[in-house]
Amino acid sequence: MFKLHTLGWHSFQQLCLSVVREVLGQTVAGFLDSRDGGRDGAFTGRWSPQYGEHYNGEFVIQCKFTNRPSYNLQLSDVQTELEKTKRLVAAGRCDVYVLLTNAGLSGNSEERLAEQFKAQGVKHFLALGSTWLEDQIRATKKLRMLVPRIYGLGDLTQILDERAYAQATAVLESMRDDLARVVVTESYRQAAKALDQHGFVLLLGEPAAGKTTIASMLAMASADQWQASVVKLERPEQIVQHWNPHEPSQFFWIDDAFGVQQYEYGLASGWNQIFSQVRTILKQGSKIVMTSRDYIYKAARRDLKESAFPLLKESHVVIDVHGLTTKEREQILYNHIRLGTQPHEFRTRVKPFLKEVAGHPRFIPEIARRLGDPNYTEELNVSSYGLSSFVERRAELLEEILSGLDRDCRAALALLYMRNGILPSPVAASAPEIEAVERLGSTFGKCLDALQSMDESFVVLATEQGERAWRYKHPTIGDAYANILKQSPEQLAVYVQGTDVEKLIEQVTCGDVEIQGAMALPRSMYPTVIDRLTSSTSSKWFKSSHLSGWYQRRRLTQFLAARCSKEFLALYLEASPSVLESVAQPEPRLAYSPQVRMAKRLYDFGILPESHRKLFADHVIELAITGIDAGAMSDEEVSSLLTDDEKAFLREQIRVQLVPRLNNCLTDVQSSFSEGEDASSHMSDFKDVLTTLCEQFADDSFVINAVALVETAADKWIVDQPPTREDLEPREIGALRLADEDWSSERNIFDDIDT
Repeated sequence: MFKLHTLGWHSFQQLCLSVVREVLGQTVAGFLDSRDGGRDGAFTGRWSPQYGEHYNGEFVIQCKFTNRPSYNLQLSDVQTELEKTKRLVAAGRCDVYVLLTNAGLSGNSEERLAEQFKAQGVKHFLALGSTWLEDQIRATKKLRMLVPRIYGLGDLTQILDERAYAQATAVLESMRDDLARVVVTESYRQAAKALDQHGFVLLLGEPAAGKTTIASMLAMASADQWQASVVKLERPEQIVQHWNPHEPSQFFWIDDAFGVQQYEYGLASGWNQIFSQVRTILKQGSKIVMTSRDYIYKAARRDLKESAFPLLKESHVVIDVHGLTTKEREQILYNHIRLGTQPHEFRTRVKPFLKEVAGHPRFIPEIARRLGDPNYTEELNVSSYGLSSFVERRAELLEEILSGLDRDCRAALALLYMRNGILPSPVAASAPEIEAVERLGSTFGKCLDALQSMDESFVVLATEQGERAWRYKHPTIGDAYANILKQSPEQLAVYVQGTDVEKLIEQVTCGDVEIQGAMALPRSMYPTVIDRLTSSTSSKWFKSSHLSGWYQRRRLTQFLAARCSKEFLALYLEASPSVLESVAQPEPRLAYSPQVRMAKRLYDFGILPESHRKLFADHVIELAITGIDAGAMSDEEVSSLLTDDEKAFLREQIRVQLVPRLNNCLTDVQSSFSEGEDASSHMSDFKDVLTTLCEQFADDSFVINAVALVETAADKWIVDQPPTREDLEPREIGALRLADEDWSSERNIFDDIDT
């Protein structure tokens, strides 16, 4: 059973229009205002709803909505419609009357209704009630995508088959309320189109623009329509780990792909390293949806190798919240208040101002969510000025609300912030975290109680990929807490001491290095941070001690290269000079190496010792002349650390050593190929070397001819490898035509907000 009574009159009429179009196959003119003349919709022609039934002439469609659950339609409910019908019949505009209602219809009621309408001159009368509507929802996938709120209004086992239901459960566990409030916008249609065309979409927008909601709608549509396996991930390398080449219907969803509240260079570097695999994953039928705040993506673009993944340019959808139509804004606001937890008295008081709120230039979907939750409106002055201020000062007011929470709730939010917004449940805190909570005036036990008390208001307990974790109800809560933290030196010290190093380096900068949203630590805290960094030697991401150490060193290098000032780096090198040895010998794939970026940063600051610069130069030259990585010629950051004499030596050695043995290099690459790999992706690094040679020696016929022969052999080898799968039929969500395109309305959408 679906909670159709929660839709509201406007959404119910949209549902009815979609039903008539998608299920009954009719193009309907809509009339959704007080001047409808007794009709919510009309069409002219011939209709055969089922075998043996034929209706002809002028059709009138009337939608009858009730907000009372389990209510059965009574004859008294249609008295007004009966009077209007008589006039329509007299005017020759009503041969067939179709009544659509979310109320129940008994057999006796339907007979009495038919008698009364035929008494007004109607030739044929058809009443379709809640049971019929629910049957159409269960049977029609396209209908569910046109009205995706349905996913949040009923029992999914009624809609989805067993496999799709299992995949959708993890998505809906934390998104059901949001889906019940969702509005299909133009941004959603653009995203669906990009996903159809490319198998990939990057959703961009300011905080609270609705990116995650659109991603969840696409995930639900994929699980429903294609029985896709929905996998929600946090880091780029997890895509490769979870990808199954024998399961082409996977749907990968990565929220905040380049950082949650601020840009994280390590994430961009991670994406650079797997772009070739991502191309393969998309080629084999999987689909990928990523989201990012617009200012974070703008920062990430400096480091992303878009040439390795052109879809970043071709398939991003910018969600401009200021581009929401008036109807979209009003429907978003209506849904959140109607389905929120505000008492009737509040909804009645706020009702006269809701059109004004939706029309405010700074309105965003997050404002609607807050207005539907009493936790955010306790001090709200319900007036034109008060509500305008609520929209205008949304960030400042949220900070005031969080500052007004009791100390246990504030400590719980601090614990969540120390974990970078993800706190696995059941919660197990480290000794430094427990100490930090106590210094904030609470206890670990009281923090756990506070999390429970804030559930569904400021935090939410969500399940993703079978793992439960506490998260902010919305990322803007983390933004607000960060601003509170910046204003309190005492709390900032507690945070730095108590936060796990792996989380700390994702959230702070040492000095102002112009990373928007980051926590810039003052000089007084540099010694504490250095102590914590030098004592951290392993990562929790890997069980293997070797991989754990390697990964932690890599992330530390990323932090030093991107988030630290010259002053901090100089102090760090004094405390840990051994880092220079790693910087001087960067790993292959230099274009994506954090060691290269670190070396460049130290060099630009004038604090890279010449001895280590020389080691760096010798190392990258060796990588080039052995055909492993030509970054010493192609990457500007790498080549900028070489002297003119070193560059000249490199070119000569490339011609003398590398070019004559290119065939041997190709054989080495081929011999490392594994069954099940994508041949094109496997060969991509070597082909990058060949491309660099062509670019750098464009006027040297000896080099160009040698490269051409090897490139032809490499291409032939790729073609000769067996395909990894058979081609799939195209799987598309398809163009969605919205109900609002056909309906015009003068009736206030908020008419029944307080019923």
